[in-house]
Amino acid sequence: MAISLSKNPIAANPNGGLGSDVASVHNSSLEDPAHRRHYDERLMRSTDWPTSPSDWTGRLRRTIKDARVRRAVFGFMVFFALWYLLTAVVVPPRFNFIPNPVYLFEQWTSQTPEYGISMYSPLYYEHIGVSTARVYTAFAISVGLGAPLGILLGWSQLGRNLIYPIIELLRPIPPLAWVPLAVLTLPATEAAVIVVTLLASFFATVLNTYLGVRSIPETYLRAAACLGYGRFDVLRRVIIPGALPFIFTGLQIAMGVAWFSLVGGEMISGRSGLGYLILDGYTQLALPNIFIGMITLGVLGWFSSALIRKVGNVLMAWNTQGRGESQ
Repeated sequence: MAISLSKNPIAANPNGGLGSDVASVHNSSLEDPAHRRHYDERLMRSTDWPTSPSDWTGRLRRTIKDARVRRAVFGFMVFFALWYLLTAVVVPPRFNFIPNPVYLFEQWTSQTPEYGISMYSPLYYEHIGVSTARVYTAFAISVGLGAPLGILLGWSQLGRNLIYPIIELLRPIPPLAWVPLAVLTLPATEAAVIVVTLLASFFATVLNTYLGVRSIPETYLRAAACLGYGRFDVLRRVIIPGALPFIFTGLQIAMGVAWFSLVGGEMISGRSGLGYLILDGYTQLALPNIFIGMITLGVLGWFSSALIRKVGNVLMAWNTQGRGESQ
């Protein structure tokens, strides 16, 4: 279809003005099958175009084409290229003991590794299972105790005056400083490692929950009182939902500090786990095992934080929709 426009849009269409001309051009363009097909393809390639949960191929293609994914892949490529350059091509002083990534990958995927640890060795997965069980046990205990305590500190003036100074006194103590006391007072080494792991995550959970409760505007509490809410209703419908964003931020921090506290506890008093694997690799000069343990810790920590974010997004859909993130 041919479209002709004069230099003066209003003169060309005195009844409808410029808006009518633009609309007519747009509608006539969409009547062209080729143009409409090209327009739909561009929309479907957009990251905002919705996809059904069953269309995993479309979601995979969109993920690959996402600029953030491409930049992340490029960042990893640069990181591993520099690692290989500094360990295999131009080796600075004291870098000669660091395995290059190609050799490390070969050892990690070998069925007969030089130092006994690879993806095919059962001992590797035993260390992963022990560390994961310790972290999630400590994390569950810290959340079960820390979140209610944080709500109590933020909601009750009496509880805040009695308990908060003690929390602030104990919180700066490093988790590893508790190792000797835990080993001496607890009957088993396993319990000592778990206690050292949960201490850091406990304080992170308490503090972020407390800040979440304190961040709730006073007007919300007054509105709840005007609506006739009892104290339990205020807790259930105002305090806890209002503090959830801070709580889940604290949970992500707590999971991260739980992993590095675990490694310290396993290095000092453990006889298994990824921390013990790293220490054993140091004492036995099994350097690939050190890097295998470190990378495994990074992957497990990332997965744990991503899982918490996913659960938080599900429970706080109202919050993300309010900020427009669901669009």
